[in-house]
Amino acid sequence: MAEAVKDLVGTEPQTVNEPLAEGVDTLLLGAGVMMGKVNGDVFKFINTLSPDKVKRVVCFGSCAIIKSPVPQMRKALEAKGIKVDSREFVCPGAMGPIKAGHPNDEDIKNLRQFVKDILNN
Repeated sequence: MAEAVKDLVGTEPQTVNEPLAEGVDTLLLGAGVMMGKVNGDVFKFINTLSPDKVKRVVCFGSCAIIKSPVPQMRKALEAKGIKVDSREFVCPGAMGPIKAGHPNDEDIKNLRQFVKDILNN
């Protein structure tokens, strides 16, 4: 999903395995869900962030069973005092045969439109 929007944001997607090298106005932070939980590496990354380094975070993600990974991410970010945009993007994500084929072309098209809207507002 991050690869699908890199041309819109003008930068290469980064993994959550490394802390941010420099501060940003807007951080697009994506996550998937496994067994009902966001990957622990996402939370380790969030713990490296601070409000003086990140002005706001826009969350996106995919999931097969639960409704959204965003509430878990939002809770961790807000606990750090980081502003989380009220807008979010979530689409189905494959987990074996459940939601197989997702994110699909339509999901990616919708994600790209979401990011365009974020960047324009």
